[in-house]
Amino acid sequence: MQPDVRSDEPARPEESGALGVIRATLLDRSGLVRALASGRRRGSQPPSYLRLEARYVDLKGHRHFQITEFDERQAHTRNVPAAELEKAVDELLDQPYGSWHVETTSETLRLRYTKKGKELLHRQEDHREQQTTHDRVKRRVLDPAAPFLIELGISDHQGRVKPSRQAKYKQIEEFCKLLAPALDEAVSAGRIATDRPLQVVDLGCGNAYLTLAAYHLLTAAGHDVRMTGVDHNPAARKRNTGVVEALGWQDHLRFLDATIQGAELDVEPDVVLALHACDTATDDALARAVEWEAALVLAAPCCHHDIQKQLKSVTPPAPYALMTRYGIVRERFADVLTDSLRAAVLRQVGYRVEVVQFVDSQHTPRNLLLRAARTGAKPTADLQAEYEALITEWQVRPRLADLVLPADRPPAEGRRDPRAESGAGVVS
Repeated sequence: MQPDVRSDEPARPEESGALGVIRATLLDRSGLVRALASGRRRGSQPPSYLRLEARYVDLKGHRHFQITEFDERQAHTRNVPAAELEKAVDELLDQPYGSWHVETTSETLRLRYTKKGKELLHRQEDHREQQTTHDRVKRRVLDPAAPFLIELGISDHQGRVKPSRQAKYKQIEEFCKLLAPALDEAVSAGRIATDRPLQVVDLGCGNAYLTLAAYHLLTAAGHDVRMTGVDHNPAARKRNTGVVEALGWQDHLRFLDATIQGAELDVEPDVVLALHACDTATDDALARAVEWEAALVLAAPCCHHDIQKQLKSVTPPAPYALMTRYGIVRERFADVLTDSLRAAVLRQVGYRVEVVQFVDSQHTPRNLLLRAARTGAKPTADLQAEYEALITEWQVRPRLADLVLPADRPPAEGRRDPRAESGAGVVS
């Protein structure tokens, strides 16, 4: 008779459905091409890193499992020998990532978790080669040879980024690096439905670099995307439409000739993007996202003239007079204050907000990104008090607050309105 063996240890992933399939695939040293994990499962603590990438590499004649984990600042890479492979894979699968994207030599697997924690695994036949050389060409989120980059004149016809367009390419790629995991998290948390097309709008799209890049990226990731670029520039709309038609994307990507405030969409978007909308145009874009209750918002602000002008006419709170005495210092402080206030306002209307650097300052001095995910959480009294104290001390009134906070919300006690006194920028 066999002994009755009991254990309090949880079942390993090999004993559980879809995650077991992912585990077996990760352990396939001759078939795995690349694995990506991102987002977090609903109701779980965030994983140790924002996302990870794994593949096999050959080092000194032996195959290793290379794991690269990304936080907001850098990538952390380690190479795991065969003897420690199963332990390393199990540790990765223990992390509560919300989605896995795994590429093999014969198929692509996509695993995500529903709002209720159910595993959904999609398998698609694909054919690709496994690359295990350690000194490989750096993998790009956006392939320089992508047809849309060539159409836009960022890459030449040999698929190489033109020297004069390196900075623009880097901006777009880094923006997309932040978009992809943020979208995966929103889908995993159930904030974006997967039983219908993904609706995305790019407000103030200009020459549509970001519009086209986002469409390319999200479509390649398997999403059924409906994309709209909004800009009040007929010449840009005509040019952008021509590019889209040349790429054959016209059925799912369109351009609307309208202002940010005046844009009328057939369907409220899931994702709102705004790259370098000037001054209060960023506030207009954020306000539209709030109006639409967009699940995800990514905005990279440009110039911050509004708060700069207000600071010229205020008496700074002691002992901070030196921060507004010198023009260049006042300008930089206004940048920081403006985006801090924007984040505070968004938090008061149901968004979780991160302010991150999305590209190095050598590529553009306007390199901060507001990444906001809608949670619907009500603002706490402490959050409101903190915000009111800041605008009262500095005697400023952010444009975004005028647009999205309730009109009957009482102002902070003793706070004056510098824009009302100057007669500029007051919303009636």
